[in-house]
Amino acid sequence: MQEDKIQFSDLIVGTMRLGSWGVNMTTHELERFVDECLDLGLNDFDHADIYGHYTEEDNFGKVLARRPDLKSKIQITTKCGIKLITENRPDHAIKSYDSTKKHIIWSTENSLKSLNVDVLDVMLIHRPDILLNPHEIAETFTRLKEQGKVKYFGVSNFTPSQFELLNSFFPLITNQVEISILQRNAFNDGTLDQCMRLDVTPTCWSPLGGGNMFGVASDDVVMRIQSICKELEDKYNASLDQLILAFLFKHPSGIVPVLGTSKIERIKKAKLAKGIDLSHEDWYKIWTAAIGDEVA
Repeated sequence: MQEDKIQFSDLIVGTMRLGSWGVNMTTHELERFVDECLDLGLNDFDHADIYGHYTEEDNFGKVLARRPDLKSKIQITTKCGIKLITENRPDHAIKSYDSTKKHIIWSTENSLKSLNVDVLDVMLIHRPDILLNPHEIAETFTRLKEQGKVKYFGVSNFTPSQFELLNSFFPLITNQVEISILQRNAFNDGTLDQCMRLDVTPTCWSPLGGGNMFGVASDDVVMRIQSICKELEDKYNASLDQLILAFLFKHPSGIVPVLGTSKIERIKKAKLAKGIDLSHEDWYKIWTAAIGDEVA
């Protein structure tokens, strides 16, 4: 077990859709949203420098400028390494990935300033850079940790071999990947096996399948999952979204979902899903519905 291991809350609150890429919360609305999440015992907030075309960290930072008391109550994860083409970064000639020492340090300093904090709890490399140099990244992470600017480091969207490479040079605390009943690769490609072997907490984005599970379905996979969950709703006194989250919570790796909703009522429902203990057979009923056949 890692001696220095971060403790995430049951759910991580994603910020990607809170600004211009979503509901465009005002500073006041965002402040109230943060308070409501804290009231639910959820103190982890997930960012990335690119969100809102490099504006969402600034929006969140305005809340912390108004309410410095919140800084000691929350944990902030942010990400760097994707370079978008946008008017907010006119020097970017092409969408690309950059995990060089210069870019990571610049991004970290910029996120600290934008978020109006002195330290980041977690910094993730957002996407695997084909030109990634593990020696250089380890040196950079060590420097930022020693300077007290970042407490923990991890990655997002890395394959098991990519994670293994970087982790062998510097200890990582998470791999944030897409996991849901509709995106099941992590269950079979070694990602979750690796997390359990290394005692690393897997965090997952789009845990509800990007909203594709809800409403009238035309996809056969979605219809099968909806049907089996309908059969389980009364047994567990749970809704479709709660059963889908309970499916993730059941896995022994300790998956922590990153929620993308701005609706506090949906977050309340999602938190209740942590208390749903699916039986092994019911878990496999959902799995079998998704794959469309019985297991081998």
